[in-house]
Amino acid sequence: SFPTRRSSDLCNAVEGNTTFYAVPARATVASWAQQTDPDFRMVVKLPRTVTHEHRLAGADEDMRALLHAIEPLGPRAHALWIQLPASFAPTDLPVLARFMRRLPSAYRYAVEVRHPGFFTDPRPLEEVLAAVNAEWIPFDTTVFFAEPPTSDVERATWTKKPRVPRRTHALTDRPIVRYLGRDANERTVAGWAPWIDTVVDWLREGRSPTMFIHTPDDAEAPMLARQFH
Repeated sequence: SFPTRRSSDLCNAVEGNTTFYAVPARATVASWAQQTDPDFRMVVKLPRTVTHEHRLAGADEDMRALLHAIEPLGPRAHALWIQLPASFAPTDLPVLARFMRRLPSAYRYAVEVRHPGFFTDPRPLEEVLAAVNAEWIPFDTTVFFAEPPTSDVERATWTKKPRVPRRTHALTDRPIVRYLGRDANERTVAGWAPWIDTVVDWLREGRSPTMFIHTPDDAEAPMLARQFH
């Protein structure tokens, strides 16, 4: 979801899942901007009509609607997030390359893929992203899938999230990470240990990473994000 005054007091970045389901009214986006400082980071997900229904082809009208709606965010639009379905495979890379070459240079872009073929040989996707200075968003679910689910919400999440390897290679100076832990906070905290070293390394290299912490119900995600920070 996007920020309210309450959430902007707790953290300085949000994932914009709202825009995946429907393009918001421009006035609504303007209210998000009014409730946050200019350096607040919003990672805006492209509508599912673009990524999942049209699969990046023939969705110009939907993209124009999104870009018009989010214009009031100004510098708060940290990146536009292109989350691709698991069926979008390495053989579809030419489609992604054409789509990204046509995107306006006013924004930064980050791509999340879920097909295992991209992780077997990441170089072709890295080359496509590097050509337009776009980032690859890793969704680290390794800790979540390391042990069987122990609650109803974990069991529900188990069937929905992708099982892909952990990826810690940044392509740009603004890497974005999505990490999924468990119901038990101590397990979530123990599982993010590798990311502490990675994020510290990125900071030493002069990068400015954004880290999103998830749990199956996300009830304590803001507190956990502050703890990670």
